[in-house]
Amino acid sequence: MTTALKGLKVLDFSTLLPGPFATLYLADLGAEVIHIESPTRPDLIRLLPPYAHGQATAHSYLNRNKQSVALDLKDPHNIELIKQKITEYDIVVEQFRPGVMQRLGLDYATLAALNPRLIYCSITGYGQTGSYKDKAGHDINYLALAGIAGHSGRQEGGPPALGIQVADVAGGSLHAVIGILAAVVERERSGLGQYIDISMTDCVATLNNMAAAATLAGNTKQFPEQSYLNGGSFYDYYQTQDGRYLSIGSLEPQFMSGLAHILDLPILGEKGASFDPVDQQVVKRALQEKIKSKTWQEWQVIFADQDVCVEPVLTLDEALDSSLAHERKWAVAVPLAPDSKQTETQLACPIKFSRSKAEYLYIGLHLGAGNW
Repeated sequence: MTTALKGLKVLDFSTLLPGPFATLYLADLGAEVIHIESPTRPDLIRLLPPYAHGQATAHSYLNRNKQSVALDLKDPHNIELIKQKITEYDIVVEQFRPGVMQRLGLDYATLAALNPRLIYCSITGYGQTGSYKDKAGHDINYLALAGIAGHSGRQEGGPPALGIQVADVAGGSLHAVIGILAAVVERERSGLGQYIDISMTDCVATLNNMAAAATLAGNTKQFPEQSYLNGGSFYDYYQTQDGRYLSIGSLEPQFMSGLAHILDLPILGEKGASFDPVDQQVVKRALQEKIKSKTWQEWQVIFADQDVCVEPVLTLDEALDSSLAHERKWAVAVPLAPDSKQTETQLACPIKFSRSKAEYLYIGLHLGAGNW
């Protein structure tokens, strides 16, 4: 078995989460990633607690398999060094605000003139064009402007504070990987690289998918707890007697009828498929009362062998130690350094191939510890 992206070489100028998570996927799948970092202004992810084995756990994970090269990009000699080496590379990933790489002399036009096969991906909050392009932002702002926060949560409680960075990762990182690999495939036909403009807000807005289709083509306004999938139906979370939660997603007729039978709730079978908001509220109240009658553990025993789309809401530590996590190998032991026998447990690459494999060479290196 070999890695799927063996032979691709990447220069990564990004910091924090979106760019590094994108290049982590490329590195896990076999690409050679050189992470260019400032020697005087360290990536803030290196400072984020908690720490293990002398460095931030987030840094150790996000920079797995990558070489760390410390270069001051304000030094003209380092800019010339990068230009001299750019013909050896396939991909550049950067995450500065628009115009920064141009001022440094490392913009796409300059580097593509030296290497026409170069694929150059810029990840920003709002893209390279438009009135927002120079504005600062974070994940919470992108979700707000993309309509996702306003379509989520509870009418009385407002938008939810999510536990993961959806815009940064699903919007920025994963769309960057899609764009980069699409450009690699296209380069096989044309022989040329190209520029990729990834706006985290643009990309996360597309994750509205069904709700946006209802708005754009169906002229139906969307609000929290209004649609079938955002709390407007019995498809929801329900609190147990001991304050834990169950997720109930029994929308299809066979699952709905099965759940109605298990819970002895005929109202679910009668009105669960209704599009009438009043009917749905009646069903939800009945479910809330029923689920509140037993503890979380009691419900797990009842639903353990039932195929009706009901699952317990797990804490992260419970999820990472679950039978599913172990069976599907969510975690992997990664060497602390090349050829080290000491390891650190990290999330594994979730993509599983029939012939290719992911590789786990070492955790993120100390600043400047890589070779170039």
